[in-house]
Amino acid sequence: MKTKPVLEHADVKKMLAAAVAHAHKNNWPVTIAIVDDGGHLLGLERLDGAAPISAHIAPAKAKTAALGRRESKGYEEVINHGRYAFLSVPMLEGMLEGGIPIVINGAFVGAVGVSGVKASEDAQIARAGINALT
Repeated sequence: MKTKPVLEHADVKKMLAAAVAHAHKNNWPVTIAIVDDGGHLLGLERLDGAAPISAHIAPAKAKTAALGRRESKGYEEVINHGRYAFLSVPMLEGMLEGGIPIVINGAFVGAVGVSGVKASEDAQIARAGINALT
């Protein structure tokens, strides 16, 4: 049987703190969500001024990245290039840029999803959170 790393509460807190700090530094009102490798929510921060819908979009982006084991941006690009059938993929609702998988020692352990500013900025915040683990 193989063993793999898993996210612990302290890891989630560390990532959220780093992502929040990056968002605050840029005055970006966002929601940040962290999920485990099964897409289950482990932590969420909705910053002041973030749109209410972002509290639904951020976890969806994170879940998409975790279950797909790839950035959610990839699904958005496939759809934008005409493969509309991807809109019917079960369990994936956040097929927009801003969901980044967390990979530790080659193992997918979860994902961070961010919503509230430009898609590339959402992804930047997610990466800042993940970088706190490395």
